[in-house]
Amino acid sequence: MTTSFAPLTVAIGDLVAHPANVRSNSPETYDPENIAHLKASIAVLGLLQPLMVQKLDGKYAVLAGGRRHAALKELVADKAAKGFTAKTKIDCRLVPEDCDVTTALSLAENITQAPMNAIDEFEAFARMMEVDSQTPETIAKTFGTTVAAVKGRLRYGLIHPEIRAAARGKVITLDTMKAFAEHPSQEAQHEVFEALTKDGGYLQAYTVRQALKSRGVQVSDDIGAFVRADYEARGGAVAADLLDEHSVLEDAALVETILLEKLGAAAEEARMRLGFAWADAMVRYDYATMADYGRVYPGPIEPDEVTQKRIDEITAELEKLQLEMEDEGLEEGAYNALYERVDALEEEARDLQEAYSAEDLARSGVIASWSGGQVTLHVGLVRPEDTVKEEGARGSSSGPTGEEALDSGEISYPASLAEDLKTERAMALGAAMALHPEATLDLTLFKLVSDVLASGISVTHAIKIDARKEYRNHAKMDEIDETSLEQVAAAHEALDLSWLDDTRAPADQFAAFRALEAGEKAKLVAYATASTTQSCFARDRQRDSLMHAFEIEIMPDIRAHWTPNATLFNRFKKAWLLKILGEDLGLAQEAMTLASSSKKEIVAFCDKLFAEPFATLTDAQRAAVGAWCPPMMQTAGVAFDEAEPAAETPEPYGDIAQAA
Repeated sequence: MTTSFAPLTVAIGDLVAHPANVRSNSPETYDPENIAHLKASIAVLGLLQPLMVQKLDGKYAVLAGGRRHAALKELVADKAAKGFTAKTKIDCRLVPEDCDVTTALSLAENITQAPMNAIDEFEAFARMMEVDSQTPETIAKTFGTTVAAVKGRLRYGLIHPEIRAAARGKVITLDTMKAFAEHPSQEAQHEVFEALTKDGGYLQAYTVRQALKSRGVQVSDDIGAFVRADYEARGGAVAADLLDEHSVLEDAALVETILLEKLGAAAEEARMRLGFAWADAMVRYDYATMADYGRVYPGPIEPDEVTQKRIDEITAELEKLQLEMEDEGLEEGAYNALYERVDALEEEARDLQEAYSAEDLARSGVIASWSGGQVTLHVGLVRPEDTVKEEGARGSSSGPTGEEALDSGEISYPASLAEDLKTERAMALGAAMALHPEATLDLTLFKLVSDVLASGISVTHAIKIDARKEYRNHAKMDEIDETSLEQVAAAHEALDLSWLDDTRAPADQFAAFRALEAGEKAKLVAYATASTTQSCFARDRQRDSLMHAFEIEIMPDIRAHWTPNATLFNRFKKAWLLKILGEDLGLAQEAMTLASSSKKEIVAFCDKLFAEPFATLTDAQRAAVGAWCPPMMQTAGVAFDEAEPAAETPEPYGDIAQAA
């Protein structure tokens, strides 16, 4: 049967819905958010396809084109839209009143229009910029989408034609094709494409990205942004993208040269300011290489009159700020600002009361490296050939006479010590997780499932479940308490690794793994998850309630996995040690007796005290010694129910990272 449909124009106000429209029972189809793109397109380009209408009860009922009709009504209601009123006439095609296939017509129009191929869409957006001189902003307005979405499509439309053809022909996947957009140069794309396919290999997106990384550095990369101005000033080649943030600095060697120069300048500035003997730079700080280096630390100095006056001013201001921070009605932003001010003042006070000795400065230096998108300075390093025995040296924080004046100030933790305590706590937490496999398995699976299925941000960033062991950085790893290391080693020994046989194919390994008992799998998952725990202090209930509660469950007392020893006490001021003994542990008499002793003797006393509490201690003193640790390391567990949970110490700011 052939039916002709006469063209006509109809006022928007005279259009109504047709009961035979196949989408009439799906009103959500016409919700404003579902037709936003169509509304934007009609507003800019007009109605590109006529509606099919049929005369019903004196009105024109829309048989096919319901979404276009809904978009037109939205434009009439939108006072900001120009040229659309109830009297505006639009093109239609009239279906005869005696037509007996109205539903078929509606269905045919809805299902016979094939969706646009993704590559066609990418190329169309690119042509709009190249040929029609459109901008991402005008394209976004035309199609009712975001500028970011348009920019994404544009990138893929400018990939080398041969690569796009391979995607059309299903030789490579669409995701693999998209990976080539990491470099704006079609020449570079094509060279990589040919290199990776010359032996008939199967292309994957990640191999493409890895290959393109060797072709330069994106200007949006942190290193690219850091060196770009100097790079362009030296005439370095830039592969320009239509969108600037995707442009690439093609000369990787020049990028590295400039980066090292800038790092070297930062190291030299620090050397001159702090008085070190030498300065050096490296792109990435190689911890394995630096393992043979020694390190010196500033020791206490007697402040002069001017310096003491400033210290007193800082002390007074800190007391005032502390009172302000205790206001429960303080907003988070204001609290954080006060916290940063306190941190800066405490750092200034430390700098006024500590200094490197002349002999340490004469043999140590500073290395600048690139880390976390910024220049990081590692100060106080001693080259292997300059390393000497440091018994009684300045680095032990003892004065020339072996004694140290009593400091009545509050204990403060230098950034270097804080970072190392974070590492030790993470190790203890990892041991606790390994020893509680069922709970850790539940946590791991909950995070994986929640992060995938739930909307919003991740339930916690405290663990990394991406099959990568967290690197444990500590300046004195060989000297710290090894309880947690031994517990983790024991947990490893108990693992069933029979399935992990390198001589087997992965499929056979997987089959053997699946055959393990549930308890054995739980141990494996717990051990793997424990290995991802990051350097940390006690969690803040408000910032990460999940890990706060979980740590209380599996590690109510960190002392089950860690004991403070001489390595920690050596890094405390003598005054801090006396304060801990007298106030925290209830050993006031011992503190008074030790006040005239050298710091070395006090450290030895504390080391023995914690290694095996003395028989002469009272029950209260013994309990205090058995529970003590730096407050930010202890989980806010049962023993701390009456207290407010300590907020997690933020990452240290500043450009000098003094690794302890």
